[in-house]
Amino acid sequence: MVFQLWSFGRRIPIFYPAGKSANITIIIHHPVKNQYFGDINDYRKYGLLRILGAGKRNKIAVCWMLTADDSRGDGKFTGYLDNPNSWRSFDPELFDFLRNTVIKKRQRDIASVEQAGLVPSATFYSLLLTDENRSKYFQRLDKQLRRPCLLFFDPDNGMEVQSIPRGRRGSNKYLYWHEAVHFFSNGHSLLIYQHYPRMERERFTILRAADFIKKMGAATVYSFKTPKVVFFLVPQQRHEEFYRSIVEKVDRVWGGELVPGEYHTSHKRMNGKYIL
Repeated sequence: MVFQLWSFGRRIPIFYPAGKSANITIIIHHPVKNQYFGDINDYRKYGLLRILGAGKRNKIAVCWMLTADDSRGDGKFTGYLDNPNSWRSFDPELFDFLRNTVIKKRQRDIASVEQAGLVPSATFYSLLLTDENRSKYFQRLDKQLRRPCLLFFDPDNGMEVQSIPRGRRGSNKYLYWHEAVHFFSNGHSLLIYQHYPRMERERFTILRAADFIKKMGAATVYSFKTPKVVFFLVPQQRHEEFYRSIVEKVDRVWGGELVPGEYHTSHKRMNGKYIL
């Protein structure tokens, strides 16, 4: 007899007292990094996604790139939720939801965002990413994406670093270039979370935008800078005008909390746009 339970599991033999055995898929539960949920970076992130998906004109797929909880103290920056006069106006519905969930209910779980439908037209890929299951993880994501969409990658740290090759311990905290190139080549526009490294931030943003243009063949790259992280939007060329109008809306709604930048191929800055 074979029992199959759906999740990340492994097939192992179970021996019964009578000497019989059966193959059964056992679900191995891993606590995920919900300690980030509802912090100030999340507020900006969900706010950005909500604008990108507004009006249901733009289909969004969210790949959380969830990793196991490492008991670090990250995600403590929720003090903004106690200051609605300063923060609520950016996105009142989102702010109220996060405040109610994090402060009143004391719940920190990204599943609550999925269930609440806060991101219009979004589907979610919420499986656990480990250092070992990377190939199968992205193969499955590839099969789930039936049509081109805006694909958001939310790694713990951002794009790969030279010191941590694919498969090494800690590699699940990064998105690797060949993975980003693959999904972009399949017709998806990409939005990617990136934590700032120890480098002057304006210089890093320009260099990373240049990487996206060079490695992925993108004609235009947009950035949304915050005090601690930056989001890179890499649109398909046929969608550039559509996203340009959305970028302008982000600037109007979020002001200095999500500062947009636009990057093209050349070498100088013109009219506030970097020509790389």
